[in-house]
Amino acid sequence: MRLNLKQFATVLALLVASYFSLNASAAAQALEKPKISIAVGGKNLIYHLPLTIAEQLGYFKNEGLQVEISDFAGGAKALQAMVGGSADVVSGAYEHTIDMQAKNRPIVAFVLQGRAPQIVLAANNKTMPNYKTVADLKGKKIGVTAPGSSTSIMVSYVLAKAGLKPSDVSFIGVGTAAGAISAVRSGQIDAIANVDPVISILEQNNEIKTIVDTRTLKDTLDVFGGPMPAGTLYAPEIFIEKYPNTTQALTNAMVRALKWLQKATPSDIIKVVPQNYLLDDSAQLYISAFLKVREAMSPDGLFPEAGPETILKTLQAFEPGLAGKNIDLPHTYSNEFARKANTKYK
Repeated sequence: MRLNLKQFATVLALLVASYFSLNASAAAQALEKPKISIAVGGKNLIYHLPLTIAEQLGYFKNEGLQVEISDFAGGAKALQAMVGGSADVVSGAYEHTIDMQAKNRPIVAFVLQGRAPQIVLAANNKTMPNYKTVADLKGKKIGVTAPGSSTSIMVSYVLAKAGLKPSDVSFIGVGTAAGAISAVRSGQIDAIANVDPVISILEQNNEIKTIVDTRTLKDTLDVFGGPMPAGTLYAPEIFIEKYPNTTQALTNAMVRALKWLQKATPSDIIKVVPQNYLLDDSAQLYISAFLKVREAMSPDGLFPEAGPETILKTLQAFEPGLAGKNIDLPHTYSNEFARKANTKYK
């Protein structure tokens, strides 16, 4: 088929337009910052399992990212690393976005890992064998992952509901692994607020008595009166504005990990989780702990609409400084990236 000059010009124009369109699309998807550092408080915890899955199964690499993950004793320490500039992103609790906005340091959570806190507050049977009510905690030492972390926030709220202040107890940072278990067994602390697998190990040996449990959606609703977004990936607002494609790639990897967890069998999980995460070297105990919190894992990375308001009310119950602050909740989280990721990974 021979083309006349006009037809040839039309075809050439279409080819040129297609070429530039494809290149524009590729440019739009280019990662502005392929090397990313993520800080996490207690990487071994099931609370952060989606992050581990994305790392171990190569989902970050599939998105063109080179991710370095640094582990800290608790979420507050991970947040400090980001604020100090040694980490780009944090795998941590959503409530930190509200606290930081109140301090004029805007950060935004852009993908949800957990839709329940998964934190258990329990009395130490060794030092408080006769525990009966929350009032018994007054003057006691409570072990948390790190002061200021989500574990201490949850304890502060429980205390407030019982008419106590955070200053009525002593918060002791015990970390998220063997050190937390040792603190209970040695009698260093009178109560502990932690997550699995730490809690399940202590429960197995009848070393603690549960006071508040937020590992299921029902229990979380009973405690807080609404949905409680928990583990997230969050970053400074300026990071997300400057690196939207990188943020999208991180979200894609995390949503893919969340989808994988919805279908994974216990044997699938044990094959992926590093051996040192098991603490007591018990795969059976780890899986038992995971099954207790499975429903707490977000199925899609999206924040529930009522969740931020529930957390704000929780924080205001024991942080008087927040009462007079005008918190712009829509600017503490974004569902934009998770929605796009869900169209890619269905």
